[in-house]
Amino acid sequence: MGRKLENSLAYLCIILLVLILIIEVIARKFFHTGVPNSTAYVQHLVLAATFIAASITSREKKHLSLAAAIPLREPLKSVSGIIVAALSSSLVLAFMVASFSFTLMAFAPGEKIAFLPKRLLGLIMVWGFLMMGLRFIFQMERKNLRAPVAVLSILLGVFFAFAPLAQVLSQLKASWAPFLTSAASGLQPIVASLTVPLIVLLIMMAFLGVPIFIVLGGIGFFLFLRLGLPLEIIPNQAYTVLTGSAIPAIPLFAIVGFLLSESKAGERLVKFFQAVFSWFPGGLTVMAVLVCAFFTTFTGASGVTILALGGLLSFILMDAGYSKKFSVGILTASGSVGLLFPPSLPIIIYGVIAQTSIKDMFIGGLIPGAVLALALVAAGVVFSAKRKVPRHPFELKQALSFFGKSIWELLLPVVILVFYFGGITNLQESAAVAVLYAFVVETFIKRDLKIRDFPKVLAKCIPVIGGVLIILALANGLSYYIIDAQIPTKLATWVEGAISSKYVFLLLLNLALLVVGCFMDIYSAILVVVPLIIPLGNLYGIHPVHLGIIFLANLELGYLTPPVGLNLFLASYRFNEPMPKLYRDVLIFLGIMLGAVLLITYVPFLTTALLK
Repeated sequence: MGRKLENSLAYLCIILLVLILIIEVIARKFFHTGVPNSTAYVQHLVLAATFIAASITSREKKHLSLAAAIPLREPLKSVSGIIVAALSSSLVLAFMVASFSFTLMAFAPGEKIAFLPKRLLGLIMVWGFLMMGLRFIFQMERKNLRAPVAVLSILLGVFFAFAPLAQVLSQLKASWAPFLTSAASGLQPIVASLTVPLIVLLIMMAFLGVPIFIVLGGIGFFLFLRLGLPLEIIPNQAYTVLTGSAIPAIPLFAIVGFLLSESKAGERLVKFFQAVFSWFPGGLTVMAVLVCAFFTTFTGASGVTILALGGLLSFILMDAGYSKKFSVGILTASGSVGLLFPPSLPIIIYGVIAQTSIKDMFIGGLIPGAVLALALVAAGVVFSAKRKVPRHPFELKQALSFFGKSIWELLLPVVILVFYFGGITNLQESAAVAVLYAFVVETFIKRDLKIRDFPKVLAKCIPVIGGVLIILALANGLSYYIIDAQIPTKLATWVEGAISSKYVFLLLLNLALLVVGCFMDIYSAILVVVPLIIPLGNLYGIHPVHLGIIFLANLELGYLTPPVGLNLFLASYRFNEPMPKLYRDVLIFLGIMLGAVLLITYVPFLTTALLK
């Protein structure tokens, strides 16, 4: 019952989000009016969807982590599981207390959005953190240890969040609140002395299963503890970023990608590109790269493309005469190649964090994205010509037939670009239009999906939405600390004194971002690293859009970088390949893409040409 209710609430938030944005577009276009308070409704629907989806992500054990980086055997596996559960749940409970304190302080009792009190909406954060904390404990494999770990987590959570707990009791006018406030002041130096070892422990445990959102949020939390700053900054920054104007586009474009991947759109697109390109050497590799780029662009998650289409595409390539090594290598590399094309979610998040025009980022990413795709295509063509892979004659009638069958999917990016760049809709409204378009096409025109299948599609999409948005929410506190401590300014001063050449700086930036992309998912990296590199880019006169494209292109490459690039794990699972063999399969494509990334880095014209 609880599971169904939780799912239904998440679905309701998403559906209402789409409906409000669509109605807003229609009302503005045809009636020159709008939906009253639509902005507030949309903002808080995203807030609610994030924490409900994050709770579901915990329930499904799908939060992003680096656990696969260090495989363990018993008894170390059990011991690390206990530490991970205790540390994760205690920090999430501390976030919960801080969120409760923030809600009481930020919103007046009578403040409402329509008929809903703002405090009630703020309490969704509290509920979400509570559910996540409980699930980290009750999903432990050792059932006999759940009770003691729960007690330990509560004690640690109270210890970490003693100051906001005292603030909550003070707000609620508890008689013993002054005593707790005084005790919190006394405890602060003790807690401050422990923050550095706690941060080190947290980073170590990241490789054993502590979710990335807890690692990033926890580091920020401990840093604020050390300086005696209000811990309510963490939920305040989460609330601020989640109610931003561009954020609704993230879950909505993700839904578009899943609507396509759950229908037969992939098969239609594969057949169309196969018919168009299979007549020349490497034509099927062109097909594979283009289809992967199309899907990755909309899902924002290269892993979805590999898992959804990897099996079909590898069968087609190997059936046509390509070796398994080549097929696995090019498909693993192609999994992230669409992240520079609109409406890529990483581009949207980068624009939000860097305060760079998202529209300019979309335009600036077109040629660099094409360069990366063409690099893989060229590799496929050369390989096919050398191995004399059989070709198929071009048949116009067949190509037109498959074009007609896939025309609706091919028009999807055109619809988005026309609406967005034509000024008809803003970014979040364009995402809502894309959801409606994809739903109508796959349900009523192509009839691959039935209306009753929509909840199933959302059920697969919700963990991705929850996993990405909760990272965005919690890491924003760490970003706040980085900027407040003037770390970017200090770093810029040091770099200016140590590195005089712009080109040396760019090379070092490439190397640093490759390492970052190898160990961090792209969303976490944007939130943590972007505030550091923005002043460095300004220092060397790098165009802000060019800097953004360099950043994202390097992180695309990070997905393929051994030993722990995310695409490597997913490809190993999908293609049933051991990791060491997969490293060898992908190595040549990694080198090719590295050359393309260096070209994008050192030839800014590729990024800025269309902007001019």
